[in-house]
Amino acid sequence: MSALPRPGSATVWPVQAHELRHRVGSARVARLGTVRPDGRPHLVPVCFAMLGDVAYHAVDEKPKTHRRLRRLVNIRATEHACLLVDEYDEDWSALWWIRLDGHGRLVGDPAEEAAARAALAAKYPQYVERPPGGPVVAVTVTRWSAWSAARGAVELTG
Repeated sequence: MSALPRPGSATVWPVQAHELRHRVGSARVARLGTVRPDGRPHLVPVCFAMLGDVAYHAVDEKPKTHRRLRRLVNIRATEHACLLVDEYDEDWSALWWIRLDGHGRLVGDPAEEAAARAALAAKYPQYVERPPGGPVVAVTVTRWSAWSAARGAVELTG
């Protein structure tokens, strides 16, 4: 079962579920939250692409602090992950955010990895010229939570 009702099956905010999917799918960046083995949170911005109820990102070639990335260590250790997409506006009545809670994993299946890389390249032209060479991470979404200043909060689970 989908974590978010399919378009036309539920009214949210009161926008349709497909509007939430559109907002998430068209967002240029998300904040990826993971949990360290000791329970402390870790947060990084990521470029991502959605395929159904799975959010994918790949470790790209931008400079990193070190080779052993905390997000990968955390996902291997706990599998807890979430993504936050938001919109800030000086007109606070226009603020909104959408959080995708789920289970993270490193993609091992070559076909799934190829599909994820293709989706990322379709969304980000930079990835066509400089494809990310690092691991691909998948977050399988189990809950969508959303809030807007104009309409309040909603939580949807599968």
